[in-house]
Amino acid sequence: MKKLSFKTNIQCSNCLSKVGPKLNEQAEIYNWAVDLQDPNKTLTVETNSLDAEDIRKVVLKAGFIATVV
Repeated sequence: MKKLSFKTNIQCSNCLSKVGPKLNEQAEIYNWAVDLQDPNKTLTVETNSLDAEDIRKVVLKAGFIATVV
């Protein structure tokens, strides 16, 4: 399993409520978390088959930006 990290513009729990369902729809994502205390609002994703671009597109569909760290 690989762990991917992204700098995001997800700022609060309300933002998480928008992006969370999009990430949860992806069967290939086994675990994800956003560190809202981190200045970069780092999103960490555990997956076997998705690559960074796939995750970036999922986050973008929710209206947020994710940049690979």
